[in-house]
Amino acid sequence: MGSMPPAFKTVAVVGKSDAASLPDVLDQVVGVLRKRSVAIVMDPPTAGASRAKPDAAVELAQLGARADLVIVVGGDGTLISCARLMAEHDVPLVGVNLGRLGFLTDIPADALEEGICAVLEGEFTAEQRTMLQGTVRRGRKTLISALAFNDVVVSRGAMGSMIEFAVTVDGEFIYSLRADGLIVATPTGSTAYALSAGGPILHPALQALALVPISPHTLSNRPIAIRSTSKVEITLVRGVDARANFDVQAHSQLEPGDVVSVCAAPHPATLLHPKGYRYFSMLRRKLRWNERTS
Repeated sequence: MGSMPPAFKTVAVVGKSDAASLPDVLDQVVGVLRKRSVAIVMDPPTAGASRAKPDAAVELAQLGARADLVIVVGGDGTLISCARLMAEHDVPLVGVNLGRLGFLTDIPADALEEGICAVLEGEFTAEQRTMLQGTVRRGRKTLISALAFNDVVVSRGAMGSMIEFAVTVDGEFIYSLRADGLIVATPTGSTAYALSAGGPILHPALQALALVPISPHTLSNRPIAIRSTSKVEITLVRGVDARANFDVQAHSQLEPGDVVSVCAAPHPATLLHPKGYRYFSMLRRKLRWNERTS
């Protein structure tokens, strides 16, 4: 081996602030980091929840510029909102799970010390996860531009009925679809909403995106996997109260004629997993593939 472990000099710790066990787990994380004498930064809510104080409290949006590594303590949702902020700074993330193991936060809280130590010592596999850049245009005006880690979803509102939209990939017309919506998912997002809509599971090493119709009017509209270098454009043809969602964390109301375009973001997110992480064994646990049906 002989290679030097990566020097994570400043580590950001971000916690999901409403979990009861958070202060205890943060104490443990800080303890592990203090033994390594790295600088610790937190966002203000995490610093507020932590009994062991960081070296500095910095707004979440500014953490990426300050840190070499982000440890996320919480669930996948917390990790996803962090990933959207860290990707442009190429800061890797590692996830510690407070409750059930996540798809992304794969270090259990009870094995936290060994997992974090392994990562700090360079004993990890780094994984690049494709992110999406989505925009909504109305005529010449851009209404919203946002990143998504899981998916960009065009869907009908709670009150509306089916919507109709036209889909092109790299300028080529694919289909007009009458459905409750369409999901454009990354491989990470393929095990989220897209999975419940009947989409394929895409292994994260694939450079691909999935287009998954939500309750399509015609059964011949199947999920399609396309290259991640493609540009997808979804034009709303008709529909009341339709909207575009980005990871459910940002959204925009849509009017007929609006165009939602989606392509891979310039920077992927980087996840670090302690050695021994296996994507399929994680999937088996999460999707309960190993449980016998009685």
